[in-house]
Parts: sequence; structure tokens; C-alpha cells
Amino acid sequence: MGVTNRLACYSDPADHYSHRVRIVLAEKGVSAEIIYVEAGRQPPKLIEVNPYGSLPTLVDRDLALWESTVVMEYLDERYPHPPLMPVYPVARANSRLLMHRIQRDWCGQVDLILDPRSKEAARVVARKELRESLTGVSPLFADKPFFLSEEQSLVDCCLLPILWRLPVMGIELPRPAKPLLDYMERQFAREAFQASLSGVERDMR
Repeated sequence: MGVTNRLACYSDPADHYSHRVRIVLAEKGVSAEIIYVEAGRQPPKLIEVNPYGSLPTLVDRDLALWESTVVMEYLDERYPHPPLMPVYPVARANSRLLMHRIQRDWCGQVDLILDPRSKEAARVVARKELRESLTGVSPLFADKPFFLSEEQSLVDCCLLPILWRLPVMGIELPRPAKPLLDYMERQFAREAFQASLSGVERDMR
């Protein structure tokens, strides 16, 4: 049963950063009002609580948070069950480093590919690099059900929105990426993941 609260989440229905937060909310079973906002059409209430008007933005009573990783970690601490970060400091630091690497190595390429203002030549290079990079890390998914973990974590919540968008980015992973493809199949079938999807995201596949 979901947790009843006064949470509201301003969310872009197509953006992978907003999707991250919706996955965390779904994994936690937290009932939040999802307010879908198209990029560039921020309502006045959003501007009131977040001067940048950026998405996602979480409002919890008098608290407003933006920047997806800040929101995700707040939700994990605010609603501790099930935990999405390890207990021990070294393991937590490693998880944060993995999230940083996803941001640094893959999110920039995703943003470039999906930005309609990008030149096609740049998209071609980014698609190739992202495909090769994901294929290269695929063996890391062979031994554990989640990304380098026995349990679902915020790392998975950062990665899954990228993987869900591979078809709309024109990226098909090759057969040597089978461990990653198997991971995707398992994760996408999870009830929480399905609950996190916006209508726009459902139409991506």
C-alpha cells in the first residue's frame, strides 16, 4: 500500500532525469501527485518554488528540491523502506561514484542524441559511442540481478531510463550484450518500473 503524503513532483513526461525520480517513487510505493510539464512550459507554481524552473522538482510541504540525484537521495532517506542505497559508507560512496559515472559517461550522449537541435553528424558519433560503451560494460550484469548489486539501488534508477530510451535513440544492442539485455528484460517487467512510465514513455517502445 502506498504511503499517503503531500508530495508533488513536477515531471517532464519524456525526460530521463524526471523518469529517474518517478522510478524511485514507484519503488518506494510513495503516493505523490505527478504534475507533468512539457519542457519550456513551466507553470507559475513551479517557478515560485524553483527559480530555475527545472525538471524534475519535488515539493514536500514547505520543502522544494530539484536536481534529480538530490531528489532521489532525499526520497531514499525520507522513505527508508525499501532502501535504495547501501548501509555502509564505503558501499554508499561506490554507489555514488557509479551514479556519477553514468552521468558523466552516458547522460551527455543521451542528451545530445535526443536534443532536436543537435547536428546529425554529432548524433551519429554519440550513438556509436553509447552503443559501444554499453556493450563493453555488459559483462558486469552477468553475475548479479541488479547493477553490481544483489538489490535494487539508485544506480539502477539512473540507468534504466537511458536503457528504456535506446529504441527512440536508434540504438540496438548486439548479441554480445546479452547480460545487459537480460537485465533490461527483467527490470522492465518489474511492477514498479511499469508504474513509473508516463504515457509518452510507454509510446517509446
